[in-house]
Amino acid sequence: MTDGTRERAATPEDLTRLFVERTNARDAEGMAALYAPDAVLAFPPGSTTVGREAIRAVCEQLLLHAELPFVPEPPLPTVRYGADLALTSTRSSDDTGGRVQVVRREPDGTWLRIIDRPESKAGR
Repeated sequence: MTDGTRERAATPEDLTRLFVERTNARDAEGMAALYAPDAVLAFPPGSTTVGREAIRAVCEQLLLHAELPFVPEPPLPTVRYGADLALTSTRSSDDTGGRVQVVRREPDGTWLRIIDRPESKAGR
């Protein structure tokens, strides 16, 4: 599936749902397409991954080791800064802590992740 045929995030909250759907479909390229070209991902734990292509490689590795299916986690309230930035988050269902993303609205009105910290335990 190409980016032209994949659903795009119309709201900040769509990003988490789309990420789970693409993970369960084992679509690493589609997972990475939810990130801006220069996005920062704090994963694997203790590491920083920069750029969509590097994030795609991390997604490929994640899919090799992930226990699927991923179950959607209920979102916490989205916090917006103006019209084009937002903070989204969920409580993890696997007790790894909170999952937090900064997302940005693109010129076409869709949303992409620009900063993603998928695991965050207190004190880490």
